[in-house]
Amino acid sequence: MGNQSSLLLRQEEIEQIQQETGFTPNQIERLYSRFTSLDRGDCGALSRDDFLRIPEIAINPLGERIVNSFFQQVGFNDGVNFRQFIHVLAHFRPIKKNKENIVNSRMQKLKFAFKMYDLDNDDLISRDELLAILHMMVGANISEDQLSSIAERTILEADQDGDQMISFEEFCNALQRTDVEQKMSIRFLN
Repeated sequence: MGNQSSLLLRQEEIEQIQQETGFTPNQIERLYSRFTSLDRGDCGALSRDDFLRIPEIAINPLGERIVNSFFQQVGFNDGVNFRQFIHVLAHFRPIKKNKENIVNSRMQKLKFAFKMYDLDNDDLISRDELLAILHMMVGANISEDQLSSIAERTILEADQDGDQMISFEEFCNALQRTDVEQKMSIRFLN
């Protein structure tokens, strides 16, 4: 399927996707080729299982959350088509300083990261959600007391209104000095 898959994208589609995402035509074709190789059922959409077969996601402790983010972004569970797939990946494009960045601006990257922690989708990060993510990330490598201490200290430092939760605004403030643009960027091959 390799080289033939790029022929399935029309030039107009490539140009439109380029406008929407900022990917170059070459990157779009390579991502389309990757998409079609992941689409085991040849149905034009990736299932959760298709994503979980990606080795980098399978070994990532947050792999399930990463996969959920693709489905959360598109708002349904049937599958992710190529356009939806590439739009989620666009969040991880490196930001170009002198160019408008609609999909992968600092704010969009922060929203994406926030959603990774907001397990119940209530637009707040609770101590329990933070603890659950910490468990996913470090497993049994740190004691329960240490994890609890980290979660409580994080809530204490980030929670500005005293509700024992982290809102999106508080999350952004806590990450104000963090280079989110760099940390949430993947270098896509040209």
